[in-house]
Amino acid sequence: MIMMQKTLAREFSLSGKGLHTGVQVNMTFKPAPENYGFKFQRIDLEGAPVLEADACLVVDTSRGTVIGKDGARLSTIEHALAALTGMDLDNVLIEIDNEEVPILDGSSKLFVEAIEEVGVVEQNAEREYLEITEKIVYKDPESGSEIIALPDSEYNLNVMISFNSRVLSNQFASMESLADFKKEVAPCRTFVFVRELEFLLQNNLVKGGDMDNAIVIMDKEISQEELDRIADLFNHDRIEVQKEQGILNNLALQFENECARHKLLDVVGDLSLAGRRIKGRIIATKPGHKANTEFAKLLKKEIRKNEVAKAIPQYDPKQEPLMSVNDIRSFLPHRFPFLLVDKIMEIKDDCIIGVKNVTVNEPFFQGHFPEEPVMPGVLLIEAMAQCGGLYVLHDKEEKYSTYFIRVDNVKFRKKVVPGDTLLFRIELVSPIRRGIANMKGLCYVGDTIVAEGDFMAQIVKA
Repeated sequence: MIMMQKTLAREFSLSGKGLHTGVQVNMTFKPAPENYGFKFQRIDLEGAPVLEADACLVVDTSRGTVIGKDGARLSTIEHALAALTGMDLDNVLIEIDNEEVPILDGSSKLFVEAIEEVGVVEQNAEREYLEITEKIVYKDPESGSEIIALPDSEYNLNVMISFNSRVLSNQFASMESLADFKKEVAPCRTFVFVRELEFLLQNNLVKGGDMDNAIVIMDKEISQEELDRIADLFNHDRIEVQKEQGILNNLALQFENECARHKLLDVVGDLSLAGRRIKGRIIATKPGHKANTEFAKLLKKEIRKNEVAKAIPQYDPKQEPLMSVNDIRSFLPHRFPFLLVDKIMEIKDDCIIGVKNVTVNEPFFQGHFPEEPVMPGVLLIEAMAQCGGLYVLHDKEEKYSTYFIRVDNVKFRKKVVPGDTLLFRIELVSPIRRGIANMKGLCYVGDTIVAEGDFMAQIVKA
């Protein structure tokens, strides 16, 4: 079933303190156009730089997920991103006036409630998915984290956490569908061990922590006097341990496995940095922001690999060509020995697919090289240019010619030898204006790119 992209029906704003910085932060979530993705804009900085929600921009994961680009940084983005994904959104611009997303209640709940209040609308572009077709594994031997992606028809997650703690040792949480996110995952708050609190304060962290936005776990003996002192550091009412659970009485658990559910929430937020909705089952053991974001980078590589595979021309020699060599001769002035396209298989709105069969009888093999015949790279470029010319000229009623006035970013990746069948894919990268066409050329042998380049052509009436 085709799913369309979605954005917010209207904008909304939230304000609160950053967990680690303690600064007051204002955020405005705005509708965004198709294929925009999730982006943050630091409106407090000169030039209002935009930071994409992209795993490649992650610069720190020690106490949350931090992205940065060109000197601009933004931290603790995972809860907001989890809410956007969990509420089935694709395109949102988030304006923010400080360096950290507010912690709010330590979960995604308030983000989700705000999204629900303003509503979600479908857009006119089809949603693209990363469909997991084979097992993908990430392991971090140092932390013991392991994340696996397996094929599945939906996006679902299994998360297992384990700590060296008598109170919080092993927990498991699952989400079978994103439809469950709002009720089963979004309200689950972050957690911290009481032994960490003073350390964090002494290291200039958790300035915005107030013990009302985190589950505080006590897994070793500590005096009531010491607990009172920690509460005073946070300007909080006096607290005590709930003996049967090993947590402080600052908050009541909403789920028995709330800590594991919060880790699942983090996984959803961090994996959104891959940039595409996932169809697959994610199994995460001892996940953390480092493991999550490294796995998101693996998913980005998989997306890129799939995009490259989709661009590979599919060639069936038995298929009737759209243009035979005689048709080609009616559009191009080239003749033997310089006509380097044998047939055109397909012409779309923005690209053309051409073919050349390379035989040992090509005249250039006499000198390049007699004992080791290799097709000259310059002729691969010429063949792609001729194919691009056919794209430009194929629908012209009058006689025109194309003259290539610029070639950039040329790469030769593998030699071409007699017996190879060259497949050309030439794409128009921008609309033709004032008789100038800009194109991207790819030359394949099988599913391997052997040459590529960017072309600029001038179209002239003959």
